[in-house]
Amino acid sequence: MAVTLVIQSDDEPSILSFDQPRVVLGRGDSCDFRIPEPSVSHRHASIRQRGSEYVVVDEGSLNGSFLGSMRLHPQSPVVLAHGSMVRVGRVWIEVRLESVMPTVQPVQATRDLALAMVSRVLASEGVDGTPRLVAVEGPDAGREVDLSETGRAVTLGRGRDVEFPLTVEDASRRHVRVVRRGGVALVRDLGSRNGTRLGGRLVAVDRDDVLQPGDHFSIGADVFVFENPVVEVLRQIEAAEDEAMREDEPIADPPVPTVVASARSADRLSDRPSLSSVERPSQHPSERSSSERRADSEEDPDGVSSRPRNKRRVRKKKSAGWGKADFVVVLLALAVLALSVVGLVWLFRGV
Repeated sequence: MAVTLVIQSDDEPSILSFDQPRVVLGRGDSCDFRIPEPSVSHRHASIRQRGSEYVVVDEGSLNGSFLGSMRLHPQSPVVLAHGSMVRVGRVWIEVRLESVMPTVQPVQATRDLALAMVSRVLASEGVDGTPRLVAVEGPDAGREVDLSETGRAVTLGRGRDVEFPLTVEDASRRHVRVVRRGGVALVRDLGSRNGTRLGGRLVAVDRDDVLQPGDHFSIGADVFVFENPVVEVLRQIEAAEDEAMREDEPIADPPVPTVVASARSADRLSDRPSLSSVERPSQHPSERSSSERRADSEEDPDGVSSRPRNKRRVRKKKSAGWGKADFVVVLLALAVLALSVVGLVWLFRGV
């Protein structure tokens, strides 16, 4: 069984599944489930497997951990159930205990999850978080190229068939290639005549060199910088001190757990009338009996059609009518009564 952690959001939920005996939740980059929120401590809480159960433990966080409305005592485990809602700082997390495949490459996945959460926050505040390559010095200074599409290769050079055409004289026709992978970029020289310099050394031709946000490389007089605002903001959040929450700070109610929402949906479906209880479509007039046609044509004194009421009257009349079984029972009762009378007369005459 795996433990799945879910943070609900308006765009899309953040979901990771783990099959390890301990999952650490927190703001630090070493946590298994990274939550870029200042009210969450660097190492806030953990979910541990204990036999066939899972428990949640507060790791001595500044703002505490909660299971529903109950605050947890530090280092005191509390048993979790499927669909439990755990709060760390201001963030609610749904815990699912289910048989699912664990997330592939969880270290990279939790980093991508944290970057996506920061990206959504920046977008909601109107901040441009687009990863990009910017020329900061040289003849091409001020120009930039969008690297928002991960995995898309961007070639720089003096040729016409490149994504980033250069004007610097020392550049080759196809000089260097840059590809973004997650929060970093990969740069490789394409066999240029004058080479590409990164941190005082030449960029390799037969392999990729990693560009972290803020790293520079140069092609002749042109100097380029890799910018990734989302990564830079995530670094600042992870490096900051824990933010203490006010005692009177209002906390949003926990979202409805997925398992509860699914159960409610199932209940609504089960409440739908069955096919047998749904009124059948109206028949063509030629296919209906004369009594039904008369009942449909009746109107109440106000001139409003009383078709449903007439149908009820018809059903009542049918239920109040005598069937064959009723006549048989009555005849048998009368026969027994007649025999009883004859027996009494014979008895008294004998006396």
